[in-house]
Amino acid sequence: MNKLIHEQSRLKILTLLATGKNAVPFTTMRDGLAMTGGNLSIQLKTLEEAGMIATEKYFADNKPRTDITITQEGRDALMEYLEELESLLAGLRAGKGTEK
Repeated sequence: MNKLIHEQSRLKILTLLATGKNAVPFTTMRDGLAMTGGNLSIQLKTLEEAGMIATEKYFADNKPRTDITITQEGRDALMEYLEELESLLAGLRAGKGTEK
């Protein structure tokens, strides 16, 4: 399993991004995931360095803004991770009925 995605905060970030079609503002993500700005920034940097997300920084109304999107590489990695997790869970469910 992809250890980069397996970390709870990064899994939440990628899942949030994968559910929408548009970029998510940093503040919306911070508040929606109940993370501190510092922790979110660290997790985003890790995902961006891995090529799983892209960030766009700009100014709106003289205030700095950051929008985050999932890349195709990130989407593919998340789907692969979820398939592996589903396979593990299916194996667990199948084995549960055979042990007594």
